[in-house]
Amino acid sequence: MSSNKTLIIAEKPSLARNIAAGLGNLAKRQGYLEGDEYIVSWAFGHLFSLCDVEDYTGEDKKTRWNMASLPCFPQSFRFSLRDDEGVARQFNTIKTLCNRADVSKIVNAGDADREGEIIIRLCINNALESQKPIYRLWLPDQTPETISQAITEMKPQSDYDRLANEGFARTYVDWLYGINLTRFATLKTGVLLRVGRVIVPIVKAIYDRDMAIKNFEKIKYHAIIWDLSGCELTSKHKFKQDRLEAANRFCRKYNECDSIVKSKKSKNDILKPPKLFSLSKLQNLLGKKYKMSMDKSLSLVQALYERGYLTYPRTNSEYLATTEKDKVKKILSGIEALGYPVAFKDTKAVFDDSKIESHSALTPTYKIPKKSDLSEEEMTVYQTVFRRFVAVFCKEDCRVQKSELVIDVGGFEEFTVKGTVITEAGWTKFDTPSSKDRILPSLSEGDVLKAEFAPKERETSPPKHYTIETLNNYLKNPFRDDKKAETDDDSDDYRAMFEGLELGTEATRTGIIDNARKSKYIELKKDVYRILPDGEYFIESLMRMDISMDKYKTSQLGQALKRVYKGENGIEDALTLAKSEISEIFNIKKENDTGFYGDEVGVCPVCQRTVKKGRYSYGCEGYKEGCKFRIPTYLCQKNISIDTARELLLNKKTEKIKGFVSKSGNSFDAVLVLKDSGVEFEF
Repeated sequence: MSSNKTLIIAEKPSLARNIAAGLGNLAKRQGYLEGDEYIVSWAFGHLFSLCDVEDYTGEDKKTRWNMASLPCFPQSFRFSLRDDEGVARQFNTIKTLCNRADVSKIVNAGDADREGEIIIRLCINNALESQKPIYRLWLPDQTPETISQAITEMKPQSDYDRLANEGFARTYVDWLYGINLTRFATLKTGVLLRVGRVIVPIVKAIYDRDMAIKNFEKIKYHAIIWDLSGCELTSKHKFKQDRLEAANRFCRKYNECDSIVKSKKSKNDILKPPKLFSLSKLQNLLGKKYKMSMDKSLSLVQALYERGYLTYPRTNSEYLATTEKDKVKKILSGIEALGYPVAFKDTKAVFDDSKIESHSALTPTYKIPKKSDLSEEEMTVYQTVFRRFVAVFCKEDCRVQKSELVIDVGGFEEFTVKGTVITEAGWTKFDTPSSKDRILPSLSEGDVLKAEFAPKERETSPPKHYTIETLNNYLKNPFRDDKKAETDDDSDDYRAMFEGLELGTEATRTGIIDNARKSKYIELKKDVYRILPDGEYFIESLMRMDISMDKYKTSQLGQALKRVYKGENGIEDALTLAKSEISEIFNIKKENDTGFYGDEVGVCPVCQRTVKKGRYSYGCEGYKEGCKFRIPTYLCQKNISIDTARELLLNKKTEKIKGFVSKSGNSFDAVLVLKDSGVEFEF
C-alpha cells in the first residue's frame, strides 16, 4: 500500500464516479473508492449550512421569532453540519480520510464555480487536523479524457482564493438579507414573506410589468398604411379615432402624388451563424420553442453534463477560450465522421478570452450519445446544443441576398423597406436564423407607383408579459439599451456581467425563480410569467415597509461582490454595505411605522373589544363575532402609522396629515375622522 496517496473530494457522488472512471482501477469502499495512488470520496452538495440567529443569541430555536434579536450581524459567521444522519456519516468518512497517515495530498473537486469551491473548502476546513497540501481539480466537462488531463494540470487551491472569497461573501450577504428581512417583514405582516437580495427584484420586475398591463388604457387611432405587394408601408402620421375624415383626406393627398422608387440596393452577403450557448441563452430558446421551464432545462443540462455529453452548464459566456482550440478540433473530427459538414474556424466570433469570466460556452463533448442512451427530453436538449455547435462550425456558408427599397411619396415622406432572401441554406440546415425572410416586391430604381394609402384602425398595445427569454435578458443586464441589444455588439451585456450589474448569476438565477414559483409569488404558464395574488401582497407590503431592493441597490451590491472576486475589496467591504442597507430599513420613520402584527392599538368604538394590527388593517378582534370595525394601514398611497391609528381611536380625529394621493394622481392633505361608518377624510 502506498503511503503517498491523493484524496480527491468530489461535490457529488456522480462526479466522484466519473473521476474514478477517469482514473481507472479503484475499489469500492464504504463512502469512497480507493486505488494504489488515489482515493475518491464525495459530499452530497452542501454538507454545511450557516448557523441560524438563535445559534448566535443562545435563544431556543423553537421560540417564536422576535425583534429583540434583529438585526443580527454576526461578528464572524459560523457553519454547522446539516442535521442529517447520512450527511454526518459521510462527513465522518471524509474527516477520517483527510487525516489518514497515508494521505499526503488533498484535492478540492467541487463543481467548477464559486459554490462548488466553498462546498468542498468547508468540508476540508472542518475535517483536516494538520496541514497538508491542497489542490484544485477544475473540470470544464466530465469525460474520462478531460478528467485524466485535468488531474495532471491541477493548481494549488490558493490560486482560487478570490473565487472562494466571492463565494463566501455572497453566502454571508444573502444570509444577512434573507434572515433579517424575512423575519422583519414576517413580524410586521403576520405572513411569511421570503425576502431575499435577488428574489425581490425578480418578483418586482414581473409585478411592475403586470401592473403596467393591468392599468394600461388602450387608445384607438387610425394608422395610414399602404399594402405594397405584402409589404406594409406605415406613415409616421397618425389620427385620433374621431378624425376618420381627416385621415381619409390625408390618404387622398398621398395617393394623388407620384410615388417613386428613389433607390434600390441589392447585394449578396453571408449570414453569420448565431453564437454558441450560454446557459441562459439555451434556456431562452428551450423555453420559447418547447415551453420548458428554467428549472427543468437546467436539470436536463446538468444530467447531460454529469454523463459527459455536454460541457459545464452554468456558464454565462457564448465564447470559447483560446486554449480550447485543440479540444474543439477533436470534437469536430468526431462530428465530421458522422457526416456533418463542419470545419475548424479560428475567429474572434468563436474564440475570445475577453468574453469569458470562468467558463466557456456550452458545447457538446467528443462523447456523442446514441439515441437509446437518452430520454426524449434529454435528446431535445442535447440536439439543441449539438446543432448550434454544428451551425457555428459549418463549412458551408449561408448566402443571402439583401435588398433595400427607398420609396418617396410626393416629396412628403420617404419609406424604407428591407428584405433578406436565403439563396444557399448553409448552416441554417442545422439551426434557425434569428430573423425571418422578407420578400420585397419586384421593383427597380425610378419606377413610378400609384400609392394606395388607406386609414386602418389600430390600437395602442400594452407592454407584454415577461417570458422566460425576456425575463432572462432583463436579469442579465437590467440596464440594457434595447436598441443596441438588437445589434451584434454584445459588449454592454458582458460589461454588465463582469462588473456585477446583473441580477443573480447564471448559477443561481434558475433556483431563485423556482423558489418564487414555489412561494406562489409568480406562475409560469407555457413560457409566460405572471404575478400571483401572494406576489402582489409580497411586493406591495415590502414597498410600504420601504424595503425597495430594486435593481439599482441589488446591482450596487453585485458590483461590491464582483470587486471581491477581482481582489479589489475584501469580504468585509461587501458585508459593510449590506449591513448599512439593512440597518436603514430597520430605522423606520415614526410617521411610516405601522407596527407589528398583533400589536394592540386601542379600544373598538363599536363593540369595546381590542383593536389589533392585522394583515391589511388595524381591526377589531371581535371580527369572528361579526364586528367589522377597521382602520386601513394604507390609504391613498400613504401608510397610516400605528401612532395615527391610536390617536384616531383616542380622539376620534387626527391632526392634518400630509401626502395623500388621489386616484387621479393629485396630492392632498386631510384630517382623518372616526365616524360610525368608518374612517373619513375632513378637509
